[in-house]
Amino acid sequence: MNYGYGGIFGILVLIAVVYAVINIAQSGADPGRKALWIVLLLLPVLGLILWFFLGPKSGR
Repeated sequence: MNYGYGGIFGILVLIAVVYAVINIAQSGADPGRKALWIVLLLLPVLGLILWFFLGPKSGR
């Protein structure tokens, strides 16, 4: 029984990853750290969780 949640969940993850990459690119972190965070986002859900809690913070 497929209820279609996989497609919706996939779109939400894609939107979150795009938002995270834009946020990382605009942060004041050095280029090496930016590249590391973008590579970590290749692990979709785990990368997003790590970025949310440990990623570069703006305005701090």
